[in-house]
Amino acid sequence: MSKKIAGFEKFMGKELKGAAKKEKFRQDKRQAKAAARALGEEMRFKKKMKDTGQSVESKGKEKPEAYKKNQKPNFKTYKDNNKPTHYSTPTTPKKSSALAHVIPLNKFVAHAGVCGRREAAELVKQGIVTVNGTVITEPGFKVTGSEKILLNGKKLFLQHNLVYILLNKPKDFITTAKDPQGRKTIFDLIKNATQERVYSVGRLDRNTTGVLLLTNDGELAQKLTHPSFEIKKIYEVKLNKPVIKKDLEAIASGITLEDGFIKADSVAYADEKDKSIIGIEIHSGKNRIVRRIFEHLGYDVRGLDRVMFANLTKKNVDRGKWRMLTEKEVRLLKFMNKSFVKKQTIV
Repeated sequence: MSKKIAGFEKFMGKELKGAAKKEKFRQDKRQAKAAARALGEEMRFKKKMKDTGQSVESKGKEKPEAYKKNQKPNFKTYKDNNKPTHYSTPTTPKKSSALAHVIPLNKFVAHAGVCGRREAAELVKQGIVTVNGTVITEPGFKVTGSEKILLNGKKLFLQHNLVYILLNKPKDFITTAKDPQGRKTIFDLIKNATQERVYSVGRLDRNTTGVLLLTNDGELAQKLTHPSFEIKKIYEVKLNKPVIKKDLEAIASGITLEDGFIKADSVAYADEKDKSIIGIEIHSGKNRIVRRIFEHLGYDVRGLDRVMFANLTKKNVDRGKWRMLTEKEVRLLKFMNKSFVKKQTIV
């Protein structure tokens, strides 16, 4: 982090390094696997008691004898109100003539960006993966990729040539693919990055700089821009004069603009020696919202830089340069990691 925004560090979070970073990743991974195992165990328990004709009134009641002895009751194929169909021994679908090959289900889950193949096999065994409405518990079950594959009810998509690019956008570049006026666009900056057709996730106006994500993953782009997910964004704002404390308090408590009420999740001086530089965290996706907030209070915005978007920062990416996201970054984005979704502000 540059010295310029060091005063705003508490809003951006301190990045773990070395052994601490690895240990945090291992702990998060263990917690996710434990939650998945618990869910799978509960589902199997309820299913087996239902098939043996016993009711489930509370978790404290004794499990049925068939469950204790790990005896598998005879599953019957059924379809009832679009509920999943269960098979005791699932059959492998015929190879699609339209596709070149089939792959194991756990490999599909892994390649959908959920986790590694070993962890994916465990998820399948837990009975939380369905293929075309059928619960499959065999990791080696073959799929073509054309099926409707769900994990805990969430549809998975195989990552075929999906591209994720983080750009540190400079000034005087617009975010449209083509401009009738012949102005420079962000696609001039990434023209050698990929042959796939990508588009920006949201927009930064011509004079706004900083973190911008480009991808051809439509599902992810829709999530990251949908208001219901309240994705975190952090900006550094350079103003024409020092901001008085009263105005900072107004931004934090909320003000009313022409299109409605708006408040920042956090706001503070980014540099205690220069109070014309402000750090602001906000989740709203309204057009030019940061500029309009300060203009409403009588300030001219001389510079606006997005330093974080959904936990992605421009660290080690020079202005006008780009890099591909890592596999871990993509996975966190796809499953809406809580660290970049808006949290309740503590006053």
